[in-house]
Parts: sequence; C-alpha cells; structure tokens
Amino acid sequence: MPKLISLSHVTAGLVAVVVGVTSTVMIVFQAATAAGASPAQVSSWLLALGIGMGVSSIGLSLHYRLPILTAWSSGGAAFLITSLSGVDLHHAIGAFIFSAILMMLSGITGFFKTMLTHIPRSITSAMLAGIILPFGIRLFVTLQHQFTLIAIMLF
Repeated sequence: MPKLISLSHVTAGLVAVVVGVTSTVMIVFQAATAAGASPAQVSSWLLALGIGMGVSSIGLSLHYRLPILTAWSSGGAAFLITSLSGVDLHHAIGAFIFSAILMMLSGITGFFKTMLTHIPRSITSAMLAGIILPFGIRLFVTLQHQFTLIAIMLF
C-alpha cells in the first residue's frame, strides 16, 4: 500500500479537492436553494456529493492505478440555478435521477464521445462561459456587501 500512496499523491488530491469544493460549493448551494431545499437538505446534499465523489475517486484511482478525481460539474450546477426556479424539490430530484441515468447510458454506449467529436471545442467552451459568466459578474456586486467572504473564497 505505501507504494500506491505517496506524499505527492495525497497533496495533489488535497489541493484538487480544496479547490474544487471552495470554487463550486456556493454554486451547488444556490442550485439546491433554487429547488426549494431547506438548509438541512442542502447540507445532506453536499454530504452525499462529498461521500460520492470521495468513494468514486478512491475506487477509480485504486482500480486504474492513476490519480483520478471525480467532481460535480460547475457549469451543470450553474445551469441548475437558472432552470430550477419554480420547480419543487421532488421534481428536481426526479430530474436529477433521470439525467444521471441518461448520462450513464451515453457514457457506457460511447454516444457522448461520438457526439463530442462533431462539436467544435470553441462552441462547448463558449457555452460553458455563457453559463458561468453571470456568476463572475455578480461577484463584484457581492464584493461590495460581503468583502470578507469573497476575499476568503478567492484566497
């Protein structure tokens, strides 16, 4: 086991997790709130995400003998914020489960990989930028009222 885990592996994993969590946890929090989740449900959602990402990262890393980090999609979470207003939590959960099944099927069948070869990378990058840009712009508005919070998140 010591040959599988080195200090550089642990450090790289810790940095990736800290950056991933601190950069997108507020987006996930806003998405859950937009779906009408209570603070306890949001906490439960974040705990489930953390456990799922941890178990899948460890399992995949051990299986492939490479450091593999699974995480939520920042763009996907940002898209949920705008699309979940007016949708109750039960319907949102059903949509999440159905979406997960479709993503799993597209990954297993290779359909997603085939489709990505036909879409220029510049278009997918522009779509992601269009989803995330409003959050970057709102950062400056929030900075005026909650400077300490934003400074800590940026640090």
